[in-house]
Amino acid sequence: MPKWEAGLIAIAINIALILILFKVIDTVDKKIIEKIKTQESNSPLLRFLPILMKLLKAVIIFIAITGFLQSQGYSVSSILAGFGIGGIAVGMAAKDALANIFGSFEILSDHIYRIGDYVKINNIEGYVEDINIRSTKIRDLDNFLISIPNNIAANALITNVSQAKKRLINITFGVTYSTDNNKIKLAQNILKELATTHKEIHNEFTVAIHDLGESSINIRFRGYVKTGSYDKFLKVRGEFLEQVIEKFRENNIDFAFPSRSVYIENTQEV
Repeated sequence: MPKWEAGLIAIAINIALILILFKVIDTVDKKIIEKIKTQESNSPLLRFLPILMKLLKAVIIFIAITGFLQSQGYSVSSILAGFGIGGIAVGMAAKDALANIFGSFEILSDHIYRIGDYVKINNIEGYVEDINIRSTKIRDLDNFLISIPNNIAANALITNVSQAKKRLINITFGVTYSTDNNKIKLAQNILKELATTHKEIHNEFTVAIHDLGESSINIRFRGYVKTGSYDKFLKVRGEFLEQVIEKFRENNIDFAFPSRSVYIENTQEV
């Protein structure tokens, strides 16, 4: 068989294998996208998958070409050496970009956070507005937009506040030392009753005299709000405080404020 005919057959076989592999990749890609959409319709992974699949196809084409050249008697090692030197130079120049890409996949595959979550990344906290192939964008409480490279975010200490199932209320109520024993007990019962009847506060809570302050008898309430949302937590906490203030005043239970008693000793000269 002439050499050119053998070359045409080899080309046809390589093209057929490439088309088959591309078909397999497209099928897998479609199934992965459908699975992601069922879990989260706007997942940033949907943006990254086409890039990953194109890279995979490029690798397949490169392998097919080098294999064909090797079968035709060309020295592939010298070609690969040239690519290796160029690859090192490109890799050194693009190492941060590649680190960000891998950081993006790590964040998204581990479901560390998603768009809309309230997170703390190192000393930065706010709402996640976007996760792209290079960075995570966070809108902080001052409404500033902060961009964090994904390679830094992937290796940072991350607290996802939005994933909390409940949030702690830990409040100390100080009443005056002149409050009699019955009203101290009444104050504790008021806290228990309000927490029990509030639909957004867990029934597992603690109410007890915590300590004796400089100017107050301190009663501590410790319980949990049934939410991970910081805004809702503030609302429930505020409602609870309003109810406590109202009930204490209705029952003439006085809140303490910083005060100091001064005793003057009366001495007479002999």
